Amino acid sequence: MPIRIPRGWEIPEREATAEHLVFGRRKAFGLGAGLLATSPALGQDAAGLPPAMRNTRYEAGREITAERDATTYNNYYEFGTDKGISRAAQRLPQRPWTVKVEGMVETPREFGIEDLLRSMPIEERVYRLRCVEAWSMVVPWTGFPLSALLSQVKPLGSAKYVVFETAALPRVMPGLRQSWYPWPYTEGCTIEEAGNELSFLVVGAYGKLLPPQNGGPIRFHQPWKYGFKAGKSITTIKLTDQRPVSFWERIQAQEYGFWANVNPEVSHPRWSQASERVIGTSERIPTRLFNGYADFVAPLYTGLQNERLWA
Repeated sequence: MPIRIPRGWEIPEREATAEHLVFGRRKAFGLGAGLLATSPALGQDAAGLPPAMRNTRYEAGREITAERDATTYNNYYEFGTDKGISRAAQRLPQRPWTVKVEGMVETPREFGIEDLLRSMPIEERVYRLRCVEAWSMVVPWTGFPLSALLSQVKPLGSAKYVVFETAALPRVMPGLRQSWYPWPYTEGCTIEEAGNELSFLVVGAYGKLLPPQNGGPIRFHQPWKYGFKAGKSITTIKLTDQRPVSFWERIQAQEYGFWANVNPEVSHPRWSQASERVIGTSERIPTRLFNGYADFVAPLYTGLQNERLWA
């Protein structure tokens, strides 16, 4: 008899969301996973977001962090080095906004944010977010796969890396006055990581347009990596054959590497990564390899055992 081992996102049929909840367009927060469950904003204007179905292939397995906590506890050094930058970030203009995709592509293009909202395959995904500082949250992001955007510009076969650059607007970003930082904020990943199904360009959260303190109007998220790998308020995406040296790697390479995959067994030089503090609660929970997404991403790192894969 063949033995079938379920993957991390699969659940017993008995736990699936009832059909009337899915097709009746009722809220499905906290219910068991079906093929698709409705977003709280489904069928509504959602403050500028197009209708978005929740893709439950990516259920987080934990409760969603309260919106107030996720939108007031933020790292965004362009606005300040503490977590309370949400008010200052409101000065960042969200419209008009364009994202330039350039470098080693057949058809370089500049996309307006409204064009992306209309043309991309928008959906909601509930992802875990694990900060290198050993705290975590769970957020319902709205967005689209990075691969959908890259297909529009047709990467060259020689392209090996994707680089993300954050806006640098001194008029509204007081943190840019800290000249010892290597502005603008840049991050990157391999072309293979960019093509992974989990790699997500985020344009909304909690059924609303993405607020500036969370990286609005568009940010990047790879949930198996530490959060500093996620570029916020992206203005430029560049494809290259040269491995980028990103923001934190330039500042402290011995602490923050290029790969920065989550691993509870590899400590940061100044603290353990074995557990994480859950924002908005008093909980401290064990950290999981690849932040719990090993089924999706572990094959990306086959043959790279000599690389420093963990931050």
